[in-house]
Amino acid sequence: MSLASRGFAAARPLLHALDAEYAHGLTIKALAALPARPAQGGGHAALAQKLFGLAFPNPLGLAPGFDKNAQVPDAMLALGFGFVEVGTVTPRPQDGNPRPRLFRLKEDEAVINRMGFNNEGAAAAARRMDARRGLAGIVGVNIGANKDSTDRVADYVDGVRWFGPRASYLTVNISSPNTPGLRGLQSRDELVRLLDRVNEARLKLPRRLPVLLKIAPDLTEAELSDIAAATGKGEVDAVIISNTTLSRPPLQSRHKGEQGGLSGKPLFALSTRQLARFHQMTGGRVPLVGVGGIADADTAWTKIVAGASLLQVYSALVYRGPGLVADILDGLARRLREHHLMNISEAVGLQSAGLAA
Repeated sequence: MSLASRGFAAARPLLHALDAEYAHGLTIKALAALPARPAQGGGHAALAQKLFGLAFPNPLGLAPGFDKNAQVPDAMLALGFGFVEVGTVTPRPQDGNPRPRLFRLKEDEAVINRMGFNNEGAAAAARRMDARRGLAGIVGVNIGANKDSTDRVADYVDGVRWFGPRASYLTVNISSPNTPGLRGLQSRDELVRLLDRVNEARLKLPRRLPVLLKIAPDLTEAELSDIAAATGKGEVDAVIISNTTLSRPPLQSRHKGEQGGLSGKPLFALSTRQLARFHQMTGGRVPLVGVGGIADADTAWTKIVAGASLLQVYSALVYRGPGLVADILDGLARRLREHHLMNISEAVGLQSAGLAA
């Protein structure tokens, strides 16, 4: 067991006795205080791949929401993640929704949040991204719109301007359920207008910046098809499936009635089905990032064969700690050997037809 895993095992009872958001803040402070360590990457050559111009040492990334203000990306890369996505960052600082707004559903290994894009704003995150210039590791920035914005498309353009010179890639997040009206940008006409503006801003950057799009799991077949059509001609470099859900599968926790987006184990089936459907709709031409309910190597492998080239986790870390990273990577490498595959890219989408049903 690694030092980080032993530390989590010792601290977990205390952390889980505290308010979830307060405990998260303590975790960020502890990670920020750790001595600097180089990015690890996991050590499995068969898990490495190149996608949209970036060389990923492995497919497992840290989802946004954990490091909202770009405070500890390198500490997380040192745990073995293949990439880290910070944010969501909005142009101006905002407090988010009233507390309490983050709830552990321990019996379900799930989380409900209604954070509302609380963050310190683009200028603060940009300063921290500047401070890590020259360091190894892929760090993306998830960009969003301020709640009180009168022009949300302009907010995303501002995000491109702020982080285009600083990030490894950008994610356009239009799928949070906790900013009223934001998911309306997923409609076909609104999405085309947004992506046109984002790409205009991208073309003005000194280098080609990969842009990813993050969508909700709560889309109808027609809505998913519209997004597939709007993103299938190079408008984005990849699609992330998915954000949290407003639906409520059967849950056991006393917090099951809280409003907000549900993540963790109960999201796995829905998000994986949508992932597989999107892979089928696009014929595998658009790289996909699978998110939602990954808790071990088995669920990570299912996302891969459903159509994901990359993966992201967050909620499972709350329950399983940093040792989860090595467990997933070791398990994926083992499954490649069992299936006589040379590289993780060969497994992508192998079962998407069946999992889309």
